[in-house]
Amino acid sequence: MIQSLSTFPDIIVAVEGLLDTITFLGTAGARFVVTKQFLASGGAWLNFGGTEILLDPGPGCLVQSVKRKLDASRLKAIILSHKHLDHSGDINIMIEAMTEGGWKRRGVVFAPSDALNEDAVILPYLQGYPQEIDILTEGASYSIEDISFETPVKHRHPVETYGFVFRTPRHTLSWITDTKYFDELSSYYRAELLIINVVMLEPRDGVDHLSIPEARQIIVEVKPKAAILTHFGMSLWRAKPWELAWKLSEDTGIRVIAARDGMRFDLAELEEP
Repeated sequence: MIQSLSTFPDIIVAVEGLLDTITFLGTAGARFVVTKQFLASGGAWLNFGGTEILLDPGPGCLVQSVKRKLDASRLKAIILSHKHLDHSGDINIMIEAMTEGGWKRRGVVFAPSDALNEDAVILPYLQGYPQEIDILTEGASYSIEDISFETPVKHRHPVETYGFVFRTPRHTLSWITDTKYFDELSSYYRAELLIINVVMLEPRDGVDHLSIPEARQIIVEVKPKAAILTHFGMSLWRAKPWELAWKLSEDTGIRVIAARDGMRFDLAELEEP
């Protein structure tokens, strides 16, 4: 007799625990898309084999995470790439949520030093709530349970900013956060899955963000199994990022996806032929 999988709950939990997933709590980049909330701006929720990590909790992160039944008290860490408000607007309330109002000292917060010092975006009274605050620096490595990540290079952006290379027991993921393009950028972000913050349709002098032609160059050089575009500015959003991603896929031969608010990506898809 064939039995339903529901009769084996322990097996199901074990299988689900091995999943590496990313839930996009927002795909907005640039001030107008964020302030008008044409797109949500809540950052991303990473679940690597049951180790839950919040990345760049921008405005609306709390609402977006609760809406998707993501429990902040399960977070092991909150990572902040830089202190601009579209990345940090909800970091204080998410620290409160992670620690249940400070009653349960838990989790690690990772942030650049300028997010904590002068013009700090993490309020001083909250800085004692997590178990630890680790300062991000160029070329450093960090760990959260069995997950490690690196901040391989300081980005070219108006405030101290880092991208990330994550390593789980199953996959590698790199995330290029806000930066001006520079020639060696792609060499720091080799991974199976590449995520790029792409704000602009075309490059603009004096704007330290990536554009679609620059994203194309990075994808060609990194050669990931798949790439995801996110953090869209107004010009890019008006150009329909899902169509731009399809065109990049055609041009590069690499699967390119435009993230959507609420999209959940399972890294097991990288293993499919």
